[in-house]
Amino acid sequence: MIKVLIAEDMHLIRGALIALLGMQDDIEIVAELARGDEIVAAALATTPDVAVLDIDLPGQDGVTAAAELAEKLPSCHALILTALGNPANLRRALSASVRGFMVKDAPAEQLAEAIRRVAKGEWTMDQELIAAALRHGENPLTDREAEVLKEAAAGAGAAEIGTRLSLSTGTVRNYLAAAVSKVGARNRVDAIRIAKETGWI
Repeated sequence: MIKVLIAEDMHLIRGALIALLGMQDDIEIVAELARGDEIVAAALATTPDVAVLDIDLPGQDGVTAAAELAEKLPSCHALILTALGNPANLRRALSASVRGFMVKDAPAEQLAEAIRRVAKGEWTMDQELIAAALRHGENPLTDREAEVLKEAAAGAGAAEIGTRLSLSTGTVRNYLAAAVSKVGARNRVDAIRIAKETGWI
């Protein structure tokens, strides 16, 4: 029997996951949580084989919790679920010793199979995300360039960004120009699109 912990803050989705997995003869739900900062304590108390973790949780995100689990309970392997699959999140998950990474709109039958594979210590990752992560590589933006681009994505102009970040308007324009160049974009709007799609901002 594969013991599973589920952490998902949306009650409807968590209930659906529990119902789906409850139909499997070889899977037992030993803990269900709505907060990320409760994962490690619950896992230490129930010793699951697999922790199915939403990436966006209150208190602590799923990837951070997975990294802590790998250190404190190495017998428990993590499977991350995310609504928005992007290459940056996949790279974070891999660096946190996560064994599985799935988008929430994957076919339901794939989840049980993914849990079985992760329980055996195998890897199960979304193939398109792997290809995107390899294609886009590491984030080329500095923290400041990403911050300025994020402000621009929210609709702020150069002068407004400068005021918010205590920068001159010219410096803001320089950061934006550098960001456009580094991500291989045609203009600022294209740079924002590329940075969002790759999870760089």
